[in-house]
Amino acid sequence: MDKVLEKQLQNASFASRDMMHVTTSQKNEALKAISEALMNNIDKIIEANKKDLIAAKNNGMSEAMMDRLLLNKERIESIAHDVLKLVDLDDPVGQVIREIHRSNGLLIKQVRVPMGVFGIIYESRPNVTVDIACLCIKSSNVCVLKGGKEALNSNKVLTSIMQKAIIDILPDHTIQLIENTDRSMVTQLITANGYVDVVVPRGGAGLINHVVKNATVPVIETGAGNCHLYIDKDADMTKAIDISVNAKIQRPSVCNAIETILVHKDIAETYLPKMEEAFAGKVEIRGDKATQNIISCHEATKQDYATEYDDYIVAVKVVDSIEEAIAHIYQYSTKHSEAIITENQEAADLFMNSLDSACVYLNASTRFSDGGEFGFGAELGISTQKLHARGPLALLEMTSFQYKIYGNGQIRQ
Repeated sequence: MDKVLEKQLQNASFASRDMMHVTTSQKNEALKAISEALMNNIDKIIEANKKDLIAAKNNGMSEAMMDRLLLNKERIESIAHDVLKLVDLDDPVGQVIREIHRSNGLLIKQVRVPMGVFGIIYESRPNVTVDIACLCIKSSNVCVLKGGKEALNSNKVLTSIMQKAIIDILPDHTIQLIENTDRSMVTQLITANGYVDVVVPRGGAGLINHVVKNATVPVIETGAGNCHLYIDKDADMTKAIDISVNAKIQRPSVCNAIETILVHKDIAETYLPKMEEAFAGKVEIRGDKATQNIISCHEATKQDYATEYDDYIVAVKVVDSIEEAIAHIYQYSTKHSEAIITENQEAADLFMNSLDSACVYLNASTRFSDGGEFGFGAELGISTQKLHARGPLALLEMTSFQYKIYGNGQIRQ
C-alpha cells in the first residue's frame, strides 16, 4: 500500500475511536464553524474552482458536466446553509432502537453507533466533499475522501477550510482527502480492510462497477441514475410537460434527472409535440419509430435506452400499455427513481406497487430524490441496493447498531 495513504488510513482509524466520545454539542459546534468558514472563504474557493474549470474545458468536458463542477458564490452560500441544516437534525448516535427485558433480569438495548471510517470515491462534484464530511461529523464517523482529479483544486481548498475550522473542536484526522490522483489509490482504498469500515462509490456506472467488483471492504452501492418518466393515457398535460422539463433540463448531469420518457400511445399525439416544443433548442430527442412518426427526432437504439446520459439528451418510446412501460423500466432501469404522470388512481397504484426502484413517484419530478429534499439535511448518495439501506443515504443510514446488555451477576445455566 502507498505509504502516505496507509498513514492517512491509520490516522482515520484512530480518529474513529475518538469520535465515539464526541458529544452532540461538539459536533454541532463543528458544523457551525465549517459553515462560517465556507462563507468567509468564498473568493478562495472560487479561485481554486476556476483552475479546475479551465482544465476541464481544455480537456473537452461537456457543458452539463462542467455545471456539476462549477462553484460560484450562490452555490457556496447554499452549501454553507445546508451544513447548518444538519445542526437542527437529531443526532442518531446513542438512539435506543429497542429495549428487551429478559425474564432473568437482563436488560438488552439495541443502540445506534457510528460505522467508523467511510471511504468515499466520487467524481467531479466538489459540493460532495462538504456534504459527506459534514454528514460524517454529525453521525460521529470519519471520512477518507477520494474525489475525481477534475475537482482536485476545489476539493483541496474545501478540505483545508473544513480541517482548520474544526481543529480545536473534533479529533485530528476526522476529515481526510486523498490528493494522489493515481488510479491505484481507488483500488487500495477499497481493499483497505482493517482500516476502512465501508466504502461508497458516487459517480458513473464505470466507477460503481469497478468498486463493487473489486472491493473487499463492504460497499454501499449508490447507483447510476437511468431514471424513467411514464406519461400515462390519463395524464394531466400541464403536469406532464412541467415535470418533463424539470426532470430533464434543470440539472441533467445529476443522477436523479430522467433519461427516458415512456408515453402511452393514446396520449402520444398530444404529448409529444408539446414535449418537442418545450425541449426545442435545449434537449436532443432520440425516439422509436412511433415517436418519429409524430415528431422530428433521431432514432433511438437499445443502447440509448440503457444509457445514463448526464446530458441534454433524452430517449423516448411510445408504449401500448402501462404494463409495457413497467416491463421496459425493469429491462433498463438502474433501480434509482421512476415517475408516473396520471390522474387515474388504478394506474397510479399499479405503477407505484409494481416497480422495484428505490424511489417511485406519482405526479412529481424525480429531481426530488435527494437527501436535502427529503428533509435529511444532505445525503451520502442514493442507494439502489437493498442492503443495508435504500434511497437517499443520510444520518440514520450512516450508523450501525450494537447491543448493550446490562446485568446484575447473571450467569447462563
